[in-house]
Amino acid sequence: MAASPTTLPDFDPRQVPIAAVDIHLPAVPRAALTPEALRQRFVAPPQWEPEVVLEKSYASRSPARAAVLLGIVLRDEPMVLLTERTAHLSTHSGQVAFPGGRADPEDASPAHTALREAEEEVGLAARHAEVLGVLPTYVTGSSFIISPVVALVAPDCELNPNPYEVADLFEVPLAFLMDPANHRRHVFESGGVERQWFSMPYQDGSKSRFIWGATAGMLRNFYRFLSA
Repeated sequence: MAASPTTLPDFDPRQVPIAAVDIHLPAVPRAALTPEALRQRFVAPPQWEPEVVLEKSYASRSPARAAVLLGIVLRDEPMVLLTERTAHLSTHSGQVAFPGGRADPEDASPAHTALREAEEEVGLAARHAEVLGVLPTYVTGSSFIISPVVALVAPDCELNPNPYEVADLFEVPLAFLMDPANHRRHVFESGGVERQWFSMPYQDGSKSRFIWGATAGMLRNFYRFLSA
């Protein structure tokens, strides 16, 4: 699920200049990114504050609850599972996103929503995901109140992306995303309103993956959680 200012006129996030890069902040040590270290961090979390919790609104609609799966695939190097949404979708088309979506009334918890949506979107069976915990909610400019659910994903899981929603499925090293030297800050003004967000561009072989907006904001909060 992606959530970023896609309805702003003449807006291409890739063309917005970089305001700053946080090279002064330390990367999360690789020893803190192992499965056992991640489990322990959620068992005994530190005192910390999320850095990004609320985007400036750009849509006049009622708030809606949603959840996404911040899935860490346990390969030789831990990898974060991400999707590229199809171009024909009515909202956030073509954007990089976590699997996830709107909560249903019968969902028992954000974890239930995230796992259900992940199975619907990318074919990830719940039995292959070990939920570690839930990060603080992130409110998007499109009025989604998103709960990021962090889970460890078995490397031998079989994925089957829904072609209607998912144009591509890919993975990015967790260490890359947890290094602020790869976190770019952007500032954009439209209609007298200044908006700020992070981006984390990643070169995936011959493909350039532009991670930005809410997806990047939730990853930034995850960095704050792991580095606290």
